[in-house]
Amino acid sequence: MSENDRVTHHSSLFTRIGILGGTFDPPHYGHLALAEAALAQRQLDQVLFAPAGVQPLKQEERSSTPEHRARMVELAIADQPRFVLSRADLDRPGPHYTVDLLTIIQQQYPDAALWFIMGEDSLSDLLRWRDPAHVIQLARLAVLRRPGYEPDWAVLDRALPDLRAQIDWIDHAELAISASDIRRRVRHGLPIAALVPERVLAYLVAQRLYT
Repeated sequence: MSENDRVTHHSSLFTRIGILGGTFDPPHYGHLALAEAALAQRQLDQVLFAPAGVQPLKQEERSSTPEHRARMVELAIADQPRFVLSRADLDRPGPHYTVDLLTIIQQQYPDAALWFIMGEDSLSDLLRWRDPAHVIQLARLAVLRRPGYEPDWAVLDRALPDLRAQIDWIDHAELAISASDIRRRVRHGLPIAALVPERVLAYLVAQRLYT
């Protein structure tokens, strides 16, 4: 299967689909490990990597172009046939909200059950999202447990009484990798070969990203 063939399939063939959103600037081994854990623990048929256009909560951060980030995702996931690039958030005007992304993916896969993959720390931001009640109607949340972290459940339960019933927990030894640290390391000429797939490293060097 070619890489072009592996951009989002509009098919009901895949009935359990995970969605991993983010800027992916660049995609790294932490993203891949989280997707693998969700794939295995939720018995998913496919994980869509959905690079964000402009994230409303991160508008102060300048990111690489959508095409650079999409290409890096394609390169990062090339060896895992159940990982697929979704351009649902890239090929539309902003602003870009998770609820809109999930609505589009639900339309693309009307017969599929959806899981939105996220970290436990993101639960605290959930109430800042656009229409969080609709988000958890569109998809279950596959949430990575973070040891020592506890969301403010009192606040969440009041605002979203159905939230806990919509969460499926993922247990996974999280890799301490951040895209911002990778970008910083590139700027300072520090090695990143242990942090990103080899194809991603070759691409960002060739394109002189983050320098």
